[in-house]
Amino acid sequence: MSYQEDIKALSQLREAMQGKWADISPENAARMRAQNRFKTGLDIARYTAKIMRDDMASYDADSAKYTQSLGCWHGFIGQQKMISIKKHFGTTKGRYLYLSGWMVAALRSEFGPLPDQSMHEKTSVSGLIEELYTFLRQADAWELNHLFRALEEAKQAGDSAKVSELEKAIDNHETHVVPIIADIDAGFGNAEATYLLAKQMIEAGACCIQIENQVSDEKQCGHQDGKVTVPHEDFLAKINAVRYAFLELGVDDGVIVARTDSLGAGLTQKIAVTNEPGDLGDQYNSFLDGDVIEKAEDINNGDVVIKQNGRLVKVKRLASGLYQFKPGTGEDRVVLDCITSLQNGADLIWIETEKPHVGQIAGMVNRIRQAVPDAKLVYNNSPSFNWTLNFRQQVFDAWQEEGKDLSAYDRAKLMSPEYDDTELAKLADEWTRNFQRDASRDAGIFHHLITLPTYHTAALSTDSLAKGYFGDEGMLAYVEGVQRREIREGIATVRHQDMAGSNIGDDHKEFFHGDAALKAGGKDNTMNQF
Repeated sequence: MSYQEDIKALSQLREAMQGKWADISPENAARMRAQNRFKTGLDIARYTAKIMRDDMASYDADSAKYTQSLGCWHGFIGQQKMISIKKHFGTTKGRYLYLSGWMVAALRSEFGPLPDQSMHEKTSVSGLIEELYTFLRQADAWELNHLFRALEEAKQAGDSAKVSELEKAIDNHETHVVPIIADIDAGFGNAEATYLLAKQMIEAGACCIQIENQVSDEKQCGHQDGKVTVPHEDFLAKINAVRYAFLELGVDDGVIVARTDSLGAGLTQKIAVTNEPGDLGDQYNSFLDGDVIEKAEDINNGDVVIKQNGRLVKVKRLASGLYQFKPGTGEDRVVLDCITSLQNGADLIWIETEKPHVGQIAGMVNRIRQAVPDAKLVYNNSPSFNWTLNFRQQVFDAWQEEGKDLSAYDRAKLMSPEYDDTELAKLADEWTRNFQRDASRDAGIFHHLITLPTYHTAALSTDSLAKGYFGDEGMLAYVEGVQRREIREGIATVRHQDMAGSNIGDDHKEFFHGDAALKAGGKDNTMNQF
């Protein structure tokens, strides 16, 4: 329904009240409706699930149409990302938000900063989803508020062409509400716990939930050591739990991202259940490291023995009770994980790697696609990688294969500033610039995300301001380094009262009180200086 159609419908509703709603303006009510398009989190989940499914189909048709996101730990940060995207690119299409469990643990826990080990309050995840969408909906209200104010001015000026233009802009307004890929870690407990938290996340607005195949009570950051995976049966139960949560809440096209940490995980908590040779449990157990048993005397008290490839094997068990995988089996386990997840309910896969290398990722994806031709990845463009060093070393290695003279370079010290202006460094930067495009074309990556960008940008910008403000620059550090840049670059937050909803509140006061409204946006409001 268009803005004008809504006004007409509300006018008819007011007339039916026979004077009881005489003080209610259909125009104002229609305006408030337009500024609050999404009434519940489930409205958002259903809307964004369709966006994500459409984007997945577009990528299947053309790998150049990959999607991107940046991680968030506060609603304001997510809001400003989407406002900036609309300002610079005119549309939010293909740009999402990522909710990182790492950042929730480090920045949102009541326990204080925590490592990424699922020790934070699990409800803080769904709480952040709700907060992000509250801020995105407020961004819609803020942007539309400016359009409605401009519309009033045009009407008062009798500018019919401008009125028509603004009404069209209002009717075709593109929301800031976009899909959020939400990290549920390893499910925060058993499958029932996973289901309950998934429901909360979906009710808050999540259309996409990412879950990893680690043990919940041993969960580690994907870029740390000590990761412990679970047998496929356990992981698939949690994928089922998430799917049931989506279906129960009527988000039938909700998206599940199945993440495997097997590339860097050398341990498992359990030996998988197996009923016959070659079944899924048997395949999982085939990767366990151990010693062949020749006679009963080789078995000691507490040893665990399994049948592996037709032979009895005493599996290697650590003092912790965990079992060890054979060295060098990571990629094979990743391929089996991804195929199994995609064939049993997951929509997308996530392979956590130790470096950003297109060839490495493509090698695994090509094997996965032999069984699942349309396999698509979500990939972590992680700040845990030293991107500069990694790509300089990749260029070094490529040049070495070509037989190029590398006497001017020390591979181990390529991060050194002395190399910043070299031919090698410039080519490495070019490879970095093209990484997402190349990996989406050659390695099946549908969605690229940076998990922790604003953790680092907040630290960097705060360090810069503190250094100047508490140093010789004093107030100039803020004025030149922050406010003047906001003004010159058109950053809306320079009018922070408006950004926080002051103008919206003023308009509501006028709706509610009429001429008696006491508004904050008068001539003495210093916001007018901007």
